Amino acid sequence: MALSGANNDRGELRIHENLDELRTDLADYIAELSEAAVKERGVFAIALSGGSLIGLMGTVDWAKWYIFWADERVVAKNHSDSNYKLAKDGLLSKVPIVPSHVHSINDSVSAEEAADEYMFVIRQLVKIRMVSVSDISDCPKFDLILLGMGPDGHIASLFPNHSALNETEEWVTFITDSPKPPPERITFTLPVINSASNVAMVVTGESKAEAVHLAIDNVGPDCPSLPARLVQPTKGKLVWFLDKPAASKLGGLQFSE
Repeated sequence: MALSGANNDRGELRIHENLDELRTDLADYIAELSEAAVKERGVFAIALSGGSLIGLMGTVDWAKWYIFWADERVVAKNHSDSNYKLAKDGLLSKVPIVPSHVHSINDSVSAEEAADEYMFVIRQLVKIRMVSVSDISDCPKFDLILLGMGPDGHIASLFPNHSALNETEEWVTFITDSPKPPPERITFTLPVINSASNVAMVVTGESKAEAVHLAIDNVGPDCPSLPARLVQPTKGKLVWFLDKPAASKLGGLQFSE
């Protein structure tokens, strides 16, 4: 690892020399969280986003995993834009996950209906504590939410200056006007993301360096507040997994050679 440390109130930074090193560290980190959650609660509830880099998972108790998506494109499950397809091809088809523990959206209804149905499913699992509940709100408390970030600073399907950022009542909301295709998506809301026990932000590539700087550094009140900057777990832990190009514009970092 090139660098690890805290950065003001924006969480822990883990900056890596290359993608292989990042993937290995991320896999180890997820395995540790999985082991701790299974020991404490008997289950591990994880929410994925996009093509999250979890292809290198090591030995975990797959039978105890419950998998969700922090956002999903409202397309068929075999569509190349489907986050479910990305996760299935990259991980789920290769490990002994219990099929009924994989909670993907209903892809045969509208975005609004898909969001409502997904929220209902999560509510039922919160009731029986397969997913924990926050002790300061009624939000679900996922053991881990794994997020990526776009060059514009969006996370899940929460885009800059979008009304979905202001949703505080619903756990899952929908959008029909995504600035990135496809336009129809469902997404966890900020209260749910910030109720998680752990949030991992996985960001790679030079194209995201400016957004990483704006999301993490103390940039002052005049800078635009990116959705990624609004990720601040209330009673959880935030860890950034970055490669060197993504971290290249962060202030005050000295990379070890």
